[in-house]
Amino acid sequence: MPKLRISWNEYGRRLEALREHMRQEEMDAYLITNGVTIFYYSHFYHMVTERPAALLVEPDGKPIFMGPLLESDHLKLQTPLIGETHIYLDYPGEKHPMEHFSEWLTEKGYHKKKIGTDNPAGAGGTMGYTGPPLTDLLPNAELVKDSQYLWDVRVTKSEEEINLIKESCKWGNLAHTYLQEYTRPGLYDVEVRLLATLEATSVMRKTLGSHYETVKGRPVGAGFRGQVGWKSAIPHSIDINRPIKDGDVLVTGAGADIGGYGSELERTMIVGKPTAKMEKMFNAMCKSQEAAADALKPGNTCADVDKAANKVIKDSGYWGLVKHHTGHGLGLLGHEPPYLDQGNDRVLEPGMVVSIEPGIYELGYAGFRHSDTLVVTEDGCEWLTYYPRDIESLTII
Repeated sequence: MPKLRISWNEYGRRLEALREHMRQEEMDAYLITNGVTIFYYSHFYHMVTERPAALLVEPDGKPIFMGPLLESDHLKLQTPLIGETHIYLDYPGEKHPMEHFSEWLTEKGYHKKKIGTDNPAGAGGTMGYTGPPLTDLLPNAELVKDSQYLWDVRVTKSEEEINLIKESCKWGNLAHTYLQEYTRPGLYDVEVRLLATLEATSVMRKTLGSHYETVKGRPVGAGFRGQVGWKSAIPHSIDINRPIKDGDVLVTGAGADIGGYGSELERTMIVGKPTAKMEKMFNAMCKSQEAAADALKPGNTCADVDKAANKVIKDSGYWGLVKHHTGHGLGLLGHEPPYLDQGNDRVLEPGMVVSIEPGIYELGYAGFRHSDTLVVTEDGCEWLTYYPRDIESLTII
């Protein structure tokens, strides 16, 4: 049975690395308010709403949770890594959550200390949240915004993280297989998506059994995100409001949640015999993706990858049809650093996991994009997704 979540030992290593960073920066404590980052350090995943929640990391001992009652109820079912919990009933409350936070931090002795944090205000303003900044309630404390560190530690993935992403790729591949099998003229894209997702989820659940637990609520799925027919030329589209028909170009997407980690698999499929124009655009997109992968290696920059993809598209005469950069990092989030953009001079390092997804889009006609998940290795890169990329395999007759 494959590993399906990060080990408790790895969480311990993450916390120790954070504490070493705190020592180097002479921080007395660390306050994390972002929900995904809380999960990264504690294996506690919650629905982020208007109700502020935070993880307080001290120089030693288990991290402390501060947040609403309705989230604390299931905290101990998810993780043994959190110690004390400090709970308020709800937002805005007779006493505002930030007043509770400031009182709890004062009781712990941090009201005159240096505290590293991703957000000195104490809460992110989600879903209409308003409240006094924590900096105003703790005027004698030094709250140091340190969010870049929290992004940087996630850029290079550990072996455990890469293995979870590989497992995600496997199930995303299955979901996409069902998606292609069910795709045919006369069905709406949402019908195909639901059929494929249901079947892939059923197989995944039966195969992994009780060892598997979804973190984000949807184990595995595949669909079109509205990129059907002429709307395939709109990368983040919505429903085309008609069934799939012969001659449509379809841009797909598939992935799976494994221990909170995901992957990205996208393909361009064609319903019926491709035209010469479709083949030309499809092949230019594929060559651009391959050029980007060739440039994905240690020592090169993120800009080098984007420029390699862009050169192929320019040489093919389609530069005016580009709408986005070549790719992005992924892991706990679908989009995270590093970004494969011609303006990003960050040097690539082994362990970085990214999507490679250059696309060309002619409004009113069609869009063409494959996306694959790759990891930078010591001497190049490895393709983690492996669904067929050629036009023959992706043509639906």
